[in-house]
Formats: sequence, C-alpha cells, structure tokens
Amino acid sequence: MILAHGQPSDPLPAAEEVGALAARVAAHLPGWRVSAATLAEPGALERLAGEVPGLVFPLFMAAGWFTKVAVPARLDAAGVTGWQQMAPMGMMPEVQDLAARIATESGAAEVLVAAHGSGRSPAPAEVARQVAARVAEISGARRVECGFIEEVPFLRDVTGWSAGAICLPFFAMAGGHVLHDLPEALAQAGFPGQILPALGLHAEIPSLIARAALEAADLQH
Repeated sequence: MILAHGQPSDPLPAAEEVGALAARVAAHLPGWRVSAATLAEPGALERLAGEVPGLVFPLFMAAGWFTKVAVPARLDAAGVTGWQQMAPMGMMPEVQDLAARIATESGAAEVLVAAHGSGRSPAPAEVARQVAARVAEISGARRVECGFIEEVPFLRDVTGWSAGAICLPFFAMAGGHVLHDLPEALAQAGFPGQILPALGLHAEIPSLIARAALEAADLQH
C-alpha cells in the first residue's frame, strides 16, 4: 500500500494521483497487489481492514511525526493491523541519489533545494539538508542551498540567484505546495531560474519503490 498525506480540504485529486502512482509501481511488480490510500481521504484506510497484511510505503519525504506516530495510529484505528511500514520515500538513499543526479545532469552551477520544512520538528529540514549536501558532493555546483515553505530560510527570502539556477522541489507529489506556494514564494524572492518538477514525479520513482518493496519482502522471509 502506498500511503500519502493527501489534502484534507480537497482529498480526491491527491487520492487519484497516488492511485496512478500505485498503478505504475504495480507494473514493476507482477503478481503483487499494489493499493493506494491517503490519510485525508475518508474511509481509504478502512477499505484495507481485514486484508492479508503487507507492506506500507509512506509517500513522505522525512521520517518525522507523521510516519512515526500518525501513520501507525491511523492504521490501528482503521483496523489495518500487522502491516510493515517501510522507510519513507525521501529517506531512501536511491531517491536522494536521484536528486543529485537530476541536478548534475541539468548542468546548473546553482541549485536551490526547495522543501516543506516544519515549525514543529527538525526532521523534514534535516533530510532536505542531507539531499543538498549530496547534490553539492556529486554535482559540483558552486552554490547549493535549501529553502523552505514553513521555516527559515523561507523560500520567499532566497535571493542572489542567477538565471542559470535551478530549483529542485523535494516533494513527493504535485500538490498545492508545489503548484502554488512554491512558485509564489520564489516569485516573491525574484528567483530567476528554472523550477523543476517535484522529485516524486520523476519517471524512475515507480521502479525505485518497487525495488524497495521487493527488498523489504525478502527481509520478511
């Protein structure tokens, strides 16, 4: 089961997006049943109650409060018991390496890693900074920094970037933050560079999730 946060105010678009991702992952896993759910969609988790326990892949970018507390609690409350939770997408070394490779292949000398951040937990920002360090190490870009939506340094305050800079959104989905908040904040900052698609939308993501699921299943036996 691929599990995402979703958007409580408008749950259906995110649910459809996660469902489409699940279908792409399933194409790499013949014989598997790959389902999708969001925390925001009413009844989504309850539909899985009573099924044979499997793997939960958190479509989150950090291992914070949501993956450690909220997800297990919601699964229990929905009667979805015995399932094994995998590492969140953003914590996977392969996904972080993908971010670095995207930056390298762009040829940009300046890379802004845009992430959500949090006013309550340091975990989301720590992961984004890990990725920025990986980008700097592999790409050779002369300037690699992080900017956040919910904590300092805010994306709206990032300045001094050249027209050749790229912004790499460290997000799992193309939700409201990526479609609206991020470009609005960068416009406010006068960021002149190119904004790339959210990392979670990259064509290699489904195969990386499938490979992680196969490895997790092997560890169970």
